[in-house]
Amino acid sequence: MPTAYIAERYATGLKRPTAMAFGPDARLYVAQETGQIVVVGAGSAKPRVLARGFQTPLGLAWSGPRLFVSSRGRLDSLNLVGKTLRARRTLLKGLPYGRHQQDNVVVARDGRLYLGSGSTCDVCREKDSRSATILSVRPNGRELRVVSRGLRNPYGLAFQPGTGRLYVTVNGRDDLGFEPAEMLVQAAQGRNFGWPNCWPSWARKRLAGKGCAQVTPPAAYLEPRSGAAGIAFARDGGSAFVALWGQYFGRKHGRTVVRLTFGADGRVVGQQVFARGFDHPLAVLVARDDALLVSDWGTGRIYRIAQKPRAVLRTFETYDKR
Repeated sequence: MPTAYIAERYATGLKRPTAMAFGPDARLYVAQETGQIVVVGAGSAKPRVLARGFQTPLGLAWSGPRLFVSSRGRLDSLNLVGKTLRARRTLLKGLPYGRHQQDNVVVARDGRLYLGSGSTCDVCREKDSRSATILSVRPNGRELRVVSRGLRNPYGLAFQPGTGRLYVTVNGRDDLGFEPAEMLVQAAQGRNFGWPNCWPSWARKRLAGKGCAQVTPPAAYLEPRSGAAGIAFARDGGSAFVALWGQYFGRKHGRTVVRLTFGADGRVVGQQVFARGFDHPLAVLVARDDALLVSDWGTGRIYRIAQKPRAVLRTFETYDKR
């Protein structure tokens, strides 16, 4: 982690936290893999359950007082009433899932929802056209459409401030050893990103396989086997943070948060490790004060990473010159 930053525990006692979102009441809402939506406060000893009964919820997004929750095979909404979540409504159900499922959900400027829908297998021909895609739907659950295809596991979604570009982290196939990179793509209507026949080569930093002529190349090649997960943009839109979940057993790859720097054309021009020391970082969120929140799926904690106060920085600078 850069010396200008400091990390601290923001919340503990969570059960495999998968997604985070600040509500209109400025409270932090967290999805747990065990099926609950909880609210936490900075330093809070115990998260408070507000909703339960979801099957592996992986995405949270607010639009006014409505909270959208993506989970296995479905998309639901709840309304914030006072300090409670009520009026659960199913917007989509029966979505395909298997090896992967429905991932993060985000809300666009026009109010439409965008949702990652993973493949049911590692490498196969999907029978359902909604698999391995980015889906878009109106907030009432109508007008579902496929935006982009060829995405094995499109996990993290985020709109870039100022441009409205939609970026997605994607987990690569498992059957080719260390070669396929994880990737970051810029999703747009009609784009195809290659899966299952065309894949991003980590060694050559270009597309490989078959049928790549009509495939849109990635915006960035990310470490293979790193489990590219949540993504969050800095408020100025010039950089983004990506959680690399890692491997379930091994510690060789991932388990870090990387920072990507973007050029004016939307391409990634810089990539570096921003923070280490996590078990399995999964969700990332930039707060209103520009601090970065990182949920650690493995430890049940949320960490807050922020710049050190200027007075502290001056102290360190003085010490370094001695």
